[in-house]
Amino acid sequence: MKNRFFLSLAALLIITFQLFAQDQKDDFSVLFYNVENLFDPQDNHGTSDEEFTPAGERHWTYKRLNRKMLNISKVILSSAGWYPPGMIGLCEVENRLVLQKLLTDTPLKKYPYKIIHKESPDDRGIDLAFLYNEDIFYPLFYNYIPLRNEKDSVIKTREILYVSGVLDQTDTLHFFINHWPSRYGGLLETQYLRNLAAKTLRSNYEELQRKYNSPKVIIIGDFNDQPMDESIFKYLKTLAMRSDFSEQDIVNLATSWLDEEAGTIKYQTQWSVFDQIMVSGSLLKAKSGIATNESLTKIVKLPFLLEKDERYGGIKPKRTYYGFKYTGGFSDHLPVLLRLKKIQ
Repeated sequence: MKNRFFLSLAALLIITFQLFAQDQKDDFSVLFYNVENLFDPQDNHGTSDEEFTPAGERHWTYKRLNRKMLNISKVILSSAGWYPPGMIGLCEVENRLVLQKLLTDTPLKKYPYKIIHKESPDDRGIDLAFLYNEDIFYPLFYNYIPLRNEKDSVIKTREILYVSGVLDQTDTLHFFINHWPSRYGGLLETQYLRNLAAKTLRSNYEELQRKYNSPKVIIIGDFNDQPMDESIFKYLKTLAMRSDFSEQDIVNLATSWLDEEAGTIKYQTQWSVFDQIMVSGSLLKAKSGIATNESLTKIVKLPFLLEKDERYGGIKPKRTYYGFKYTGGFSDHLPVLLRLKKIQ
């Protein structure tokens, strides 16, 4: 009787695995995560990173870096269910070294991830990066798009990363990965910089529309503004999912998250949705190749990413530091995830 039970269980597991493996061929995911100050402990000349060194105010060491990288790998491996995301946008990484260590010194080493990265002109030295599983995504082209002022000079902030590539030998996708200028220094005083980022992204999006016939575009990032703020709604010209939209429009799938109890980042009592996912209408209306819909996107609220907010009530992201107190957590942002489906 016992042997029959184990044989039946084994058969069930085999069938389940086969069904799961078959489903994975038609199911892909994209993750965006602001990993909050993923610095190496070295003092790199030319950037303001002294705070994240062993002698700096945060007493940042390789031991603390290794713990943070393990935490980030845990998020990536858990974010999409059984199989980790095939494409990952990251922001607030200091350099290629920490990305390489993330992929070689953590459980992520089991997966064939490759890196797209360059040093940004940001004063603090924090960059954008794109990781991709080379078994399912083949990059064709990438470019970093700087923000330029009215004199055509490059502003010392993060660029916009553009990546195009073929997913699962099926469809070409175009990615824009963003980390727009922060609100540090005042909301109104810095708004023009986020508006400039929006205009820059809009211009490049429109260029894609002229170059290709209904390109499938995915826009992810930390925008330091919410979906209905002027930079996104007015200058990037996004639409909500429930609006009438064409294949050429940008549809902001994060707009509905404004109705949720928790957003992607919390300041005191206030949650905000700074981390967002937007797609071209062509990806929502697709009748062949790769497609998605509003139900396939979410804020990743894994229990270990959150903790009780003793001061302001409710919950909050479990961070690496609170002020200058080291707590060994994850990030002040929650990740966001988009699933893609292959239409048969």
